[in-house]
Amino acid sequence: MATESIFFGNPVPSSLATRGRVEKQWLRHFSVKTKPMYLRLSNGYRARAALGADLKAVEIPRQWYNLIADLPVKPPPYLHPKTLEPVKPEDLSALFPDELIKQEASTEKFIDIPDEVLDVYSLWRPTPLIRAKRLEKLLDTPARIYYKYEGNSPAGSHKPNTAIPQVWYNAQQGIKNVVTETGAGQWGSSLAFACSLFGLGCEVWQVRASYDQKPYRRLMMQTWGAKVHPSPSNITEAGRKILEMDPSSPGSLGIAISEAVEVAATNADTKYCLGSVLNHVLLHQTVIGEECLKQMEAIGETPDLIIGCTGGGSNFAGLSFPFIREKLNGKINPIIRAVEPTACPSLTRGVYAYDYGDTAGMTPLMKMHTLGHDFIPDPIHAGGLRYHGMAPLISHVYELGYMEAIAIPQTECFQGAIQFARSEGLIPAPEPTHAIAATIREALRCRETGESKVILTAMCGHGHFDLPSYGKYLQGNMVDLSFSEEKMQASLASVPQVLA
Repeated sequence: MATESIFFGNPVPSSLATRGRVEKQWLRHFSVKTKPMYLRLSNGYRARAALGADLKAVEIPRQWYNLIADLPVKPPPYLHPKTLEPVKPEDLSALFPDELIKQEASTEKFIDIPDEVLDVYSLWRPTPLIRAKRLEKLLDTPARIYYKYEGNSPAGSHKPNTAIPQVWYNAQQGIKNVVTETGAGQWGSSLAFACSLFGLGCEVWQVRASYDQKPYRRLMMQTWGAKVHPSPSNITEAGRKILEMDPSSPGSLGIAISEAVEVAATNADTKYCLGSVLNHVLLHQTVIGEECLKQMEAIGETPDLIIGCTGGGSNFAGLSFPFIREKLNGKINPIIRAVEPTACPSLTRGVYAYDYGDTAGMTPLMKMHTLGHDFIPDPIHAGGLRYHGMAPLISHVYELGYMEAIAIPQTECFQGAIQFARSEGLIPAPEPTHAIAATIREALRCRETGESKVILTAMCGHGHFDLPSYGKYLQGNMVDLSFSEEKMQASLASVPQVLA
């Protein structure tokens, strides 16, 4: 293994590929000939967007969209932490397969999705766009609310959109094992699912707070064959150092990343997979927005406001980036709003600076909105949003003024989730409750002003394995965890001083 780097495959089973082709052919035949009122019908799921709508079939996108190609100012490069020079492809080779390294640095506008990846996508894609008519009625609002629902996937969230291609590219390069971190477990379970399809070993470091709160996510990962460790752990040097300082540490995504990266960088047959933050991850998620553009066009709607939750940013980017492209082209002009937890507000309270993506400082330096790589958020129930930094590309888009951001406390989010569940029927994961709460705020504002805005929001996953969090809220035991300015300032003191 190359020790001077930064960080000091198998074919698709023929039965799966065949099944995917058969399903796609069946869906295409069914959709075109019946002129359905549903936006999609697949594997038993259905979503009605508008009664009597004459909708054309919406197919799975065959390309991922790269927003970097359309930005008038390109994002700052990643930097080597020792030389402070822009990262070279060979610097990343210890962690990622060649194709993902190419995608990370690509400026091509569209990148073809491999047929083998499309075959697996067809298990749940395209995903439904649903009009929340019952929520509208509950709120007595003239606004029209739509949500793009990603909870249909086997893992119950949007995360397989990138887990599948990441594992496939690793398999193509002959890699035997992958490692990763996870918070709430949606990413870890998605990667475990992907590895079970392509025959790779999977090892996951799950943030201790979520490891304890969400045992069923852990069991999902183990059912798909993954090894799961609470983070910080005694398995890695990074974990042991944290435990020496704080034996009861609740962990953080930054710590878990350090542990996974350490293992990947010291084992030649192992690569690292990341569920958010990096460009290639955001790229893969754009299947969400590309589908949604076609679905909204099919029902004759244009969003006035697009809302998504943000932790590392993959779900938000997946929905919003194709719409930002249309906005840059002058075709539409929606407000695009990111929503984050008040206990971990990287966009609204963090600084825009070069920082490490992990706690131990093993990753490249990335220019992003950060609370400091040492920042350990309080153990809120939205474990997937407990990350100290925001995706560099989203941070760059925010700095360019193409989007805005707000922060909402968790009790308001769960209040909105209860309203959503009791009107729409779906129980959201704690992460998208932030987008739901912001949507409700806007819908109530429309009730006051009389505006009939079209609001599009991202419902990135279900909360079936998060019911203990709902139990705490329903029993009156949930509190809004305070954000400590003093704690953040102490963390920001360790951010590298890089002039850029």
